[in-house]
Amino acid sequence: MSWRIAVRHRTGYHYSTPVRASYNEARMAPASSRGQHTLESRLDVMPGTRPLRYVDYWGTLVDAFDVHVAHTELVVTASSVVETAGVLDPPPAVGWAAVTAAEVADRYAELLAPSRYVCFEPEVTAAGAALAAEHPPAEAGLHAVAWSHEQLAYERGPTDVHTTSAQARVAGKGVCQDYTHLTLAVLRAMGLPARYVSGYLYPAASDTASTVGASTSGESHAWVEFWSGDWVPADPTSLAAVGERHVVVARGRDYADVRPLSGVYHGPPAESLGVEVELTRLR
Repeated sequence: MSWRIAVRHRTGYHYSTPVRASYNEARMAPASSRGQHTLESRLDVMPGTRPLRYVDYWGTLVDAFDVHVAHTELVVTASSVVETAGVLDPPPAVGWAAVTAAEVADRYAELLAPSRYVCFEPEVTAAGAALAAEHPPAEAGLHAVAWSHEQLAYERGPTDVHTTSAQARVAGKGVCQDYTHLTLAVLRAMGLPARYVSGYLYPAASDTASTVGASTSGESHAWVEFWSGDWVPADPTSLAAVGERHVVVARGRDYADVRPLSGVYHGPPAESLGVEVELTRLR
């Protein structure tokens, strides 16, 4: 079953004194890919400027823009309409010999190695090795997702966007970003190429806000995709199947590659940051 979802993502910065210039990149535009088709997508910036859109190394749509007029507020609003598909069929089963072949290791080398927020630890490596020894690749990957889910309790506050998988594991708590980083660590440790996926998650169907035409407040979400002959999506935070409620925006090695808004500017520290996400099921 396919859905049509409208997304409105607004981010605002406020400064105590005028900022003279800023240089920014926004990764807030969903891209058409397997299981998803983007019908509309635009980025509005105040003060007004015209973004330049390109596709980055990981296949993510990026809107780059500069602001060269003095301003005390920067507001970036991304609006899009996306058609999403239901849960996709799993790829044909392959063995470990196919997954660990030299050409696969070379093609996905960056998705098999540690990264800024994904750490290889003895405990995680041992867990991955045990799962790989007991199961074929696709099953081992899903067991790794379940293992990571069991290591953390969902709690806001103890972690932030700079928390590594090792720090979250020690803390034993975190949010979707932490579940995703820890899952990437165990997947890569067992030899499965794995990437970070950012986007949005529409509320569960049991929520009254899922009614067609109703709008609901949301937030950014993160999950994983691992390669076992083809890319398999999985959501370690809730263990819910990745399907029509998930909207993909960006992919990369970890959060550092998919930050919704990043850049540099000349001026004082930002006084506040406000983020609002509104999701509307259109069909």
